[in-house]
Amino acid sequence: MNKYQPKILKARLPVSIGFTALLVFMVLFSTSIWETTHPVVEISLFVSACFLVGIASLGRLWCSLYIAGYKLDTLVIHGPYSMCRNPLYFFSFLGGIGCGLATETLFIPLIIISFFTLYYPLVIKSEEIELRKIHKQALDDYLNKTPAFFPKISLLLEPSQYLVNPKVFRKHIFDALWFIWLVGILEVIEGIHELHFMPIFFKLF
Repeated sequence: MNKYQPKILKARLPVSIGFTALLVFMVLFSTSIWETTHPVVEISLFVSACFLVGIASLGRLWCSLYIAGYKLDTLVIHGPYSMCRNPLYFFSFLGGIGCGLATETLFIPLIIISFFTLYYPLVIKSEEIELRKIHKQALDDYLNKTPAFFPKISLLLEPSQYLVNPKVFRKHIFDALWFIWLVGILEVIEGIHELHFMPIFFKLF
């Protein structure tokens, strides 16, 4: 199976684009069933969305601070990377769920969770295979003591000083803000639906 795993990394972008296109179609031509039946549920979903997106954006910025300019050349084991091996994916996972909840439905977040659960473990395993070629025993030691995905706060290790590449970090700042921008875009789409400028083909729970 290992010989096929590099293909997973190559396919990550087209797979993600295809999945995103499906979600865009669903969001553009659907509305939330809670909007007319249970407004309290609708509001609760949006508040939860804002909470998760806020955590995700801050978390991704925190991760970017540590990997800016170091992602391949150095095995990063401090900050969020001391609590779990894939904190960037963890915070992206929270942000994806948050954006799903911002549609004020439960269906779309469940679709996002399912996609992430099925696909990204393969991506993570493939990345570890590539990193092992570079870091060898150091990576094995890191894998043995650090959780793969869900952070363990008691393991947090932060240096007193840390050198960062500002040009790379600046780019990562914009990447981290995408979740916040997506929530705004989803609100604009909801307003367009309310003005009847776009057809609605189905309702989602």
